[in-house]
Amino acid sequence: QVQLVESGGGLVQPGGSLRLSCVASGISIYAMGWYRQAPGKQRELVALIIASGGTSYADSVKGRFAISRDAAKNTVYLQMSSLKPDDTAVYYCNALTQSIPRDVYWGQGTQVTVSS
Repeated sequence: QVQLVESGGGLVQPGGSLRLSCVASGISIYAMGWYRQAPGKQRELVALIIASGGTSYADSVKGRFAISRDAAKNTVYLQMSSLKPDDTAVYYCNALTQSIPRDVYWGQGTQVTVSS
């Protein structure tokens, strides 16, 4: 059974930091990423990390967010710093399998609210 379990969301003041975690089980992973969806907006890619360690970020979070992984634990992290109210959204973990064609799996989402 495939599971992606996220944790680490919450309420934080502008300028603050949060770290999100996502543990994957039941799959062999090619890439993992974080997406977010704010009310009334489409889901968007925040950051992605592939098996080789390469990363990609949305322009809006470059220099503020950092994605990392622990391959041995099938876990991906998103360290978020200098948070802004515009970062408020539900954050979803995403995983692509090593199989070809690749399967895509999603976590249940974790709320991040940036507000004073």
